[in-house]
Amino acid sequence: MSLSLSADQPERPADADDGVWLECIECGETFAPFDDVRYTCDECDGLLEVRYAELPTFDDFEGHGVWRYADALPFESGVSIQEGATPLYEVPRLEDEVGVEALRIKHEGMNPTGSFKDRGMTVGVRVAKELGVGRLACASTGNTSAALAAYGSRGGMQTLVLLPAGKVAAGKIAQASLHGARILEVDGNFDACLDIVQDLAGQGEAYLLNSLNPFRLEGQKTIGLEILEGFLADYDTTPDRIVLPVGNAGNTSALYKAFRELVQAGELAEADVPKLTGVQAEGAAPMVEAIENGADETRRWEDVETRATAIRIGNPVNAPKALPGIRETGGTAVAVSDEEITEAQRDIAGEGIGVEPASAASVAGLRKLRAEGIVEDDERVACLTTGHLLKDPDAAAAAGSDPEPVPGDTQGVLEHLQE
Repeated sequence: MSLSLSADQPERPADADDGVWLECIECGETFAPFDDVRYTCDECDGLLEVRYAELPTFDDFEGHGVWRYADALPFESGVSIQEGATPLYEVPRLEDEVGVEALRIKHEGMNPTGSFKDRGMTVGVRVAKELGVGRLACASTGNTSAALAAYGSRGGMQTLVLLPAGKVAAGKIAQASLHGARILEVDGNFDACLDIVQDLAGQGEAYLLNSLNPFRLEGQKTIGLEILEGFLADYDTTPDRIVLPVGNAGNTSALYKAFRELVQAGELAEADVPKLTGVQAEGAAPMVEAIENGADETRRWEDVETRATAIRIGNPVNAPKALPGIRETGGTAVAVSDEEITEAQRDIAGEGIGVEPASAASVAGLRKLRAEGIVEDDERVACLTTGHLLKDPDAAAAAGSDPEPVPGDTQGVLEHLQE
């Protein structure tokens, strides 16, 4: 299986372009990367991955941010707003409370538009320019639309975003609007939006930049490379486990690809690959269902609901890449309640780190797995938080404390504080 950790480095096919090509994960068919617009396999409609004739080692990386890892990407540079190089925070109180050897928070909310999506867009919009397309498009629960609008604007390109009406946090709509995207609010959920934008892309009306696009995941795999480098610098070892929220499962797929490429390059032993552990909200958990049932594919959930709007997705398109990633690394998947997510959001904030609800799912999931004895006390763990607190200010306000009215004089304030 091409997605196995032990798979050999692929041989360069005739249709490679400067050592880069696309390959179907189902049937193995290969395609030139930039000759035509292509999202899935022409032969079997399977998902595509970007392949490289030469894979880098850690010594090949230099610079800062996503493009530090240019040797692991299709180009030397992209349409950039200085994305990547996000903090790997220490959280000593959470670490003690959860009871693990080490716990670090990789805060992707510190990217330019406030989420990890910027990593994919710096590569994806660069590919769009290479292909010469005129309009970019995405379906979104919010963060993708904000990133696409910003990077499309930076690249001087038209952008179109489809959002589920009434289901997207205000902060994210504001970003897409200010960056000049044309916003269409669809009467349906995220999966309905994705169905429509895929149809539009198939008719040549726009270039799709959801995570179905294999080039977007190339940028996102740099999250995994940064986590590994951070742990190697601080602990002289890789993390035992990476816990991450799962919506469309793009990050799970991207990190697994980063680790497979390091294994193929001889830079990372299979035993040192972190266990990829996915967390979903109970109201939108098709990946968890598949892992628990030993299924090879996910069942589409038509009705999904959670206050963690960024992962309110019932049909994760990257499941065929992510399920092997979880299983091959010895990881698992777990569902958590909205209440557990909000509690984790408050406790992360107690460490001075502000994240949106979906981000806090990773810490909520770690707590649950630790309580169940699946995560052991000697593990070094990285939790991925995917979006900034201000992405969803209403949820942040609801999770926080209420303002207290006081008189307009110092004595009145002192009396209030003493009550």
